[in-house]
Amino acid sequence: MDQISRFVVWICSKFNREQIEKIVQELMDVLKNKSNLPSRPKDVFKEQHPKYRDFYVDPNPPLTEPAKKKNKI
Repeated sequence: MDQISRFVVWICSKFNREQIEKIVQELMDVLKNKSNLPSRPKDVFKEQHPKYRDFYVDPNPPLTEPAKKKNKI
């Protein structure tokens, strides 16, 4: 089951028919008036900043001793 299906099941379990119809109507109004969105959708930020929080931990531990200098002769 994908996220949208789970969300729909959750909505159906929490709200009655009239409330769900009102939710659908409000969502349709938001989609029609894209300039008046109450908040930006999540995907807009992720598209603008694809590397945000995309980091990894270096598996090698830091050096515990300073590197030895090589003598030139």
